[in-house]
Amino acid sequence: MKGIKKHLSSAQIIILGFAAVILIGSLLLMLPVSTQDGKGAIFTDALFTATSAVCVTGLVVQDTATYWSVFGQAVIIILIQIGGMGVVTMAVAVTIFSGRKISLKQRSTMQEAISAHKVGGIVRLTGFILKMTVFFELAGAVVMAPVFCREFGIAKGIWYGVFHSISAFCNAGFDLMGCRTPFSSLTSYSGHPVINITIMALIIIGGIGFVTWDDIKVNRHHLKKYRMQSKVVLVTTTFLILIPALYFFFLEFSEVPMGERILNSLFQAVTPRTAGFNTVDLTLLSETGLAIIIILMLIGGSPGSTAGGMKTTTFAVLISTSIAVFSRKEHTQFFKRRITEDTVRNAATILTMYLTLYLTGAFVISRVEGLPLMACLFETASAVGTVGLTLGITTQLGLISQVILIILMYFGRVGGLTLVFAALSKRVGNTARFPQEKMTVG
Repeated sequence: MKGIKKHLSSAQIIILGFAAVILIGSLLLMLPVSTQDGKGAIFTDALFTATSAVCVTGLVVQDTATYWSVFGQAVIIILIQIGGMGVVTMAVAVTIFSGRKISLKQRSTMQEAISAHKVGGIVRLTGFILKMTVFFELAGAVVMAPVFCREFGIAKGIWYGVFHSISAFCNAGFDLMGCRTPFSSLTSYSGHPVINITIMALIIIGGIGFVTWDDIKVNRHHLKKYRMQSKVVLVTTTFLILIPALYFFFLEFSEVPMGERILNSLFQAVTPRTAGFNTVDLTLLSETGLAIIIILMLIGGSPGSTAGGMKTTTFAVLISTSIAVFSRKEHTQFFKRRITEDTVRNAATILTMYLTLYLTGAFVISRVEGLPLMACLFETASAVGTVGLTLGITTQLGLISQVILIILMYFGRVGGLTLVFAALSKRVGNTARFPQEKMTVG
């Protein structure tokens, strides 16, 4: 077994780790004790739910509150925690707590899993990640539990507080509100400031990335000392929240009272960033509003975070590259720092891969199920962006369409380049350089 691990690349360890946790979760959800009827889930339902949980997506084929027992819900939230933190992070944490030494291979894999800049300090960073995760999830649960206790009683209210806090921080979007409609989620709390603000704060904190947290902690009084990536993450995240929020405020929720209008606008701008909760019926939005949500879902969160999607840095690099071309600059740059050509190529490759999978999945599902293309585009964007928002078609899908969504969720959480590097663990050696010739594009 040790010999096999030595021959696996970091990318292969990451994808196999996620696959193993999904399989174990599926088997646990098939146990009779996992469902309220005591019969256990069928394999396809268990696999879909486990994949959605580990990939912190939130799309479901069975209602979380009414179909799964407390044991089943506990399995789901544990899978969400493992998926949000990352399989490798959790494995390293267990190794640290057991008192064993962290090998160089484990440190290297951890570095890749959380998008750290160097191997040095990985153990310290892992400890910091664990402490911050516990702190924020506990704080979220403490703030929300009194609200839920008033409605559901003390025991259930505390459980709801813990469940929704972990789900929000890990950008998962699973909820226990019951399937009153396909769009329930947190719609009954659309005007509740405590629930809205707490959930949004947890989503944003979980989505900016572990390395950015560390940068803020180390350089909290010196913004100029932040790493360039942290600056890009924070600026891009702010832009991707404020601009859509302004659109929703002025053009989608003009009939809503002012306080609820502000909360709804901000929430619908934050939640597509791979979180998957919603406080309004999404079918009431215009097609323009839905298109904006689709774009936000595809972009996703930041590298090394609990979120999926293409990542904010990928989006920022593509935008900056376009600006560089338009302004006739030779290099892509941020904050007076030049971006390498490899980074630009990787960003373009990731965009191509996500768009190909997203569009292909939507076209196939639309054709197979006979559903409107817009609804299918929304669903596949939600899956590959590991978001969990839906227009209500997930529970109607057949086996082929469910398998497509499972593949998209897995791809979206593990990451496009991770899968490519896992498949091509050895770099293709080709030192030959062909003659260069110009070609017109655009």
